[in-house]
Amino acid sequence: MRPSAILESALYVTDLAAAEAFYRDVMGLEPLQKVDGRHVFFRCGQGVLLLFNAEATKDGPPPVAKLPVPAHGTVGEGHLCFAADAGEIAAWKTRLESRGVPIEADFEWPNGGRSIYFRDPSRNSIEIAEPRIWGL
Repeated sequence: MRPSAILESALYVTDLAAAEAFYRDVMGLEPLQKVDGRHVFFRCGQGVLLLFNAEATKDGPPPVAKLPVPAHGTVGEGHLCFAADAGEIAAWKTRLESRGVPIEADFEWPNGGRSIYFRDPSRNSIEIAEPRIWGL
């Protein structure tokens, strides 16, 4: 047996409000769920992007929580890559730059496929790449 897909991915952020605005307004993701000061979740294709305030999740769920989600979190900058085709990547670069988001790297991989890298408000490394960089 093996998993068929990644259902959800998590990033840990230092400013939940800034992260929410970035992923909603700049990245265009649809919010799904929010708990002020703790998390905000977004739909992304067939998956879900989870943004957590790491300080609020490191000790597990709050005492009033209905679900026993274990403690989790991390410190430091994470990484996430969104999929796009070549034409979309060019449009993303224009969109990001027009919103004042600097592009850290923009290159073609040796085996084919383009990636652009930039940072979210919590300094997580975000990439948009062609799936063919992984042979997909």
